[in-house]
Amino acid sequence: MSGWFNRDTAISAGFVLALGFAWEYGVRWSGVQSYLLPPPSAILGELWISRGAILSQSLVTLTEVFWGFVIAVALGVPIAALIYFSPIAKRTVYPLFVALQSIPKIGLAPLIVVWCGYGLASKLIMAFLFAFFPIIIATLGGLASTPAHLEEHFRALRATPMQSFWRLRVPAALPSFLDGCKVAMPLAVIGAVVGEFVGSNDGLGNLILTASGSGHTTLTFAALIAVTVLSLLLFYGVAYWDRFIWWRAA
Repeated sequence: MSGWFNRDTAISAGFVLALGFAWEYGVRWSGVQSYLLPPPSAILGELWISRGAILSQSLVTLTEVFWGFVIAVALGVPIAALIYFSPIAKRTVYPLFVALQSIPKIGLAPLIVVWCGYGLASKLIMAFLFAFFPIIIATLGGLASTPAHLEEHFRALRATPMQSFWRLRVPAALPSFLDGCKVAMPLAVIGAVVGEFVGSNDGLGNLILTASGSGHTTLTFAALIAVTVLSLLLFYGVAYWDRFIWWRAA
């Protein structure tokens, strides 16, 4: 087998199907009520029935995640470079971000909603906060992993600091940066959903909260599956760029 369907894909699909069958018939044979734990068939049926609402709310959450992630990258990368090259920033800015990272984000969510309201801004900030720190750490690690012998080679060629940065350090940091993005993207989804839980009129988080509050368990599970699928699609969308970093193995 070749292409996207290979042995690993078949094993993963088989494992998921086995779990689905175990869940389906386990619920049926045990007599668990569907309002407590609906079988996968009921959840899939709800996904189809509520596909319009789930799709529209998924687009809202996707917008929040995308812009929160973009801002996290746009700010995280230059801040990481500043921390790496500036001893003063390493002693001041870096400990500050570590301290901020230790604050539970769900504790900040109500304050952010109070400050920014129920609109896009508060959810965007939550997605940003969840994604920001992994990008900084990954970029710092990538910059620090520049091979020493290549640094000596660039110095021997009398490359300017700017040439060494763009032609050596940036390529050397890209694999780690991309790994950080793969960690940060699902976290951005979590951040947006948490923000929707705390205060929102739209989004998958709001849909989950509304469905669970009204006892609509199948819709709750359907929305959770939508969140999972969204996270997976975004993760593999970032992972796609791995193929262009051909020097990773080196």
